[in-house]
Amino acid sequence: MNTDKPELMKCFLDFSVEVTGFSLFDLQGTGQAPLYFDTIWGVIGGEMFRELLQAFQQSCDVEKILASPKLGPIARNIIKLWYIATWEQLPPVWREKFRATLNDSTFIASPYAYTEGLLWPAIGINPPAAKAPGYGTWSMPPKIKPVPPKAQVK
Repeated sequence: MNTDKPELMKCFLDFSVEVTGFSLFDLQGTGQAPLYFDTIWGVIGGEMFRELLQAFQQSCDVEKILASPKLGPIARNIIKLWYIATWEQLPPVWREKFRATLNDSTFIASPYAYTEGLLWPAIGINPPAAKAPGYGTWSMPPKIKPVPPKAQVK
């Protein structure tokens, strides 16, 4: 694998498409790819990040990566980054076995990343208090169907 960052970024995005279920267009549209790439690099280091991306590039077997004791926790954190903009501290067992870095703690990647999280389009709403729903949408009735009355018990 080429170790220059543009090549790694492409592989990171390809991996992210597979683990998030969103298209490359959608992921790039969030504007968060460079932030998440740099966040991961800063927490686990280039060597381990390359190892994850190389494993994906060689087999494209996401299930195998997610099941890996070494790469699985990192892959799950990448999913969390895309969906909720949060890097979760890696599990204690992982930290002991694979040498945790000082940067490995639970944190939000950026205040702006919250509004671009994939969680919101996945559940079909805008992030509360962060993005307007659109001009005039306040005048439309909600899409929630009314709850049918309870059947009378005899």
